Order: sequence, then structure tokens, then C-alpha cells
Amino acid sequence: MAAMTASLSARWHDLLTRCGATADPEPYARDLLARWAEPQRRYHTTAHLEAVLDRIDELAAHADDPDAVRLAAWFHDAVYRPDRSENEERSAALACRALREAGLPEPLVHETDRLVRLTTDHHPAPGDRNGEVLCDADLAVLGGPPEQYAAYAAAVRAEYSFVPPDAFREGRAAVLRQLLALPALYRTPEAHARYDARARTNMHAELAALEA
Repeated sequence: MAAMTASLSARWHDLLTRCGATADPEPYARDLLARWAEPQRRYHTTAHLEAVLDRIDELAAHADDPDAVRLAAWFHDAVYRPDRSENEERSAALACRALREAGLPEPLVHETDRLVRLTTDHHPAPGDRNGEVLCDADLAVLGGPPEQYAAYAAAVRAEYSFVPPDAFREGRAAVLRQLLALPALYRTPEAHARYDARARTNMHAELAALEA
């Protein structure tokens, strides 16, 4: 865990420096990493953050501004309470406050804000290449091997342990149906080729188990 934290902190420092920050990146790194390590998290953890950043690196050539996408990844679940519905809105507001304080250019702040809010429904508009990369990176977990998907699904259930079983099954099934109904689950050619078929198999299997 310490090695992951150090690696993520270094990535944050490099990112903020590239983006033109005028403030010391270190306090922001400490705050963000503390948020991602909060005890109520089981899936939306520093491991998820690292995985999303890794996928963005793999898909970066598709983005118009890869660093804006990386900034959005850092903030997209920075505020996360499983019992609340405004996490993305609050995360976007946090991003705006922090990035302005750090001295980043206003267009980059606006783009980060927009991208964080996009993770509410993972439905970027056609031609939104930054949004496509962020959403594909965030949803890549759905296309993992069955054992990894099972661990992901179990972690999501653990985050919602306060929800009664029947209510959880109903809510989780609705989320899966919404994802399966998207015009395209993955928008970048690389992510579509790598994850789409397996993601649909995984989600259909989980949905069948929930409805059994």
C-alpha cells in the first residue's frame, strides 16, 4: 500500500507540474490520497484510481488532452459516500476549488469539471474524445477476467452493505441494465476491442444471478 501511495503521489506531482501549477502539489496529493483511502470504500479505492490512470495511459493517444483526462480521473470519485447521490457533483466542485487554488489555467479547470460530471452516466457525446477515454478507463473493470469481475462485484456489494439484499439486487440490476443499454459501452477502438465482449458476458452473468 505504501508503495502504491508513493507511486501515485509521484504521478500527481508530475501531472500538476506539466499542467502549470503554481502551488506545491504535495498538500493536494496528501488530501486526495487520504480521500481515496477512506474506510467506507471497498471498490472506489486507491487501487481503482491507479487502475483508471493506467488505462488512461494506454488510451492516451485517443484523447485531445490526456492530462485533462488524468486530472479528471484523480477527482472523479474523490468525494464518495455510497449513501449519497451527488458524489460526482461534489467531486467536480472539489476539483474546481483545488485546481484553481493550485494555479491551473481556467480552461483546464473547466474541462476537468466537465469530465468529472460525465462519470455520472458514462455517456459522452459523439466526438468527445476526452470523455471517451475517461469513461472507457473507468469502465474497463467490467471487461476483466471472470475472477476479477467477481472481486469487483463483491467489493461493490461491500460498499453497499447497509442496503438490504432485495433492494441491492433491484438497484444493482438497474445499473447493469443501464450500462448494457448504452449505445456503446466502450467508445475508443482499443477499449472496445479489448473489453466489450467480455464486459457484456460478465454483466449478463451477474444480472442473471441477481434475477435468479
